[in-house]
Amino acid sequence: MTGVAESAAPPWFTDLFAHRRWIRRIEPFPHIYARDVFVPEFYGRLAEELARVRGERPEAFGSVAADYGAVGASLAGLRDGPLALFLSREWHDMVARVTGVAATGDVEGAVHHHAPGSPPGSPHNDLNPAWFKGSAPGPGEVRTVDPEVDLATGPRTPEVFARETVRAVAVLFYLGNPDWRPGDGGETALYSHLGTNPVPAVTIPPLDNSLVLFECTPRSWHTFVGNNATARNSVVMWLHRPKDDVVRRWGGDSIAQWH
Repeated sequence: MTGVAESAAPPWFTDLFAHRRWIRRIEPFPHIYARDVFVPEFYGRLAEELARVRGERPEAFGSVAADYGAVGASLAGLRDGPLALFLSREWHDMVARVTGVAATGDVEGAVHHHAPGSPPGSPHNDLNPAWFKGSAPGPGEVRTVDPEVDLATGPRTPEVFARETVRAVAVLFYLGNPDWRPGDGGETALYSHLGTNPVPAVTIPPLDNSLVLFECTPRSWHTFVGNNATARNSVVMWLHRPKDDVVRRWGGDSIAQWH
């Protein structure tokens, strides 16, 4: 098990958590799983905010990727409510600490909505490049994706300075799925290896107020199972590390380029 929300964090942050210990699993690759992450009052606020945004701001949700069945609303546009927690430096530093990753303070993320019957995804490891505008954030700052910078390819104009990073930690927090039951589909599958028709080694159910997070490595293979009987909602986000760190550890060819 692993400690979270240590006393060094401010009370407003530590008081949001229902307990202080999450489960650290080794197989099929190192990941951390937790149930009942937040106290009921704060989880209720998160779920209500998701329902409000989906009801009042449907235009905030757009296609996530050509080969991905979800629509998403960027966390950067949802800073006026409780979902802003996921862009706080306190959350960033806690996730970096429990995974042992020296992250840069650069964060991307969104609320994802899979409609019932969404197609399954393809296994991937999330070890992708990501560009952020300006110099590295300071110790108390968080930098999100800037419109002047394409996340996958860098500055949109020559006069804009941006840094290339690589996704370092993936976080999936499940919320707004009260009707989900075993057999409904829509889990997150984790794989020990790939090949023809790979079989998941572990499936993570999209239970409300639960999460899974893991370091992005060449073998952190995962995907959305799909064929969900009910809608599946989640917060999906990434912390980042300098590209040089990845090159030194696994080589430049390990970085999964965007297509």
